[in-house]
Amino acid sequence: MSEENITTQQDSALAAILVQLLKGVVYEDRHAKLWLSLLQLQAAVRDYFRVIGLELYLDEAEGYAFLKQQPIDEDNSDAITVPRLIPRRSLTFPVSLLLVMLRKRLAEEDALGGSTRVVLSREQIADMMLLFMPEQKNEARLNDQINTAINRAIDYGFLRKLKQSGAELLEIRRILKAFVDAQWLDEFQQHLDGYQDYALTLEKT
Repeated sequence: MSEENITTQQDSALAAILVQLLKGVVYEDRHAKLWLSLLQLQAAVRDYFRVIGLELYLDEAEGYAFLKQQPIDEDNSDAITVPRLIPRRSLTFPVSLLLVMLRKRLAEEDALGGSTRVVLSREQIADMMLLFMPEQKNEARLNDQINTAINRAIDYGFLRKLKQSGAELLEIRRILKAFVDAQWLDEFQQHLDGYQDYALTLEKT
C-alpha cells in the first residue's frame, strides 16, 4: 500500500473519530473499529480539539472517550475566551440523587471485586431512590419524579436499557465514574445535608 493511500485512510479514520466525538461518547463495545483508530490517532485528535477549546477524556481501561470543555485560565485576564461548545447541564435534585446512588453502587461492586457490569431493574432503582426522596402526600407525583430522573439518566447515557423479557433492566454505564467524582459527591452531600436541615426546620414550625 502506497504512503498516499495510508495517509488517505488515516485522514478518513480521523474524520470519523472527530465527528463521532462531536456527536457524543465513543464506546469500545459499541464502536470497535473507531475505538482502535482513536487509540492510534489520539495525539492528532487531542491537537485538533485543543484548538477549539475542548479536551479529549479517554479511559482505555473502562473503554470510553468523550469531549470536555477546557478549563478557563482565570490567571490570564488578557486571554481570549473561547465560546463554550459543551453546554452545562443543570440537574434537578432527583437526578443528582440518582447519579450519586448509581455511582456508589458501582463503587460497592468494585470494592467487592464483583462483575464489571452492574444491572438493576427499574423497580430496584426506584426503591433505592424512595429511601432518600423527600416525603410527599401525592404518591403519583413522587413516582413521576423518580421515573423522570431515571429516564433522564438514560438520555444522558449513564443508564442503558437492556433487551430482556419481563422486568425492564438497566445497566449502569461506567462512564458515570468520570462525571461523578469524589469532589462532586462531596459537594452533593453538603447540599443534601443543608436540605435535610431545612426540612427539619420546617417540621418544627
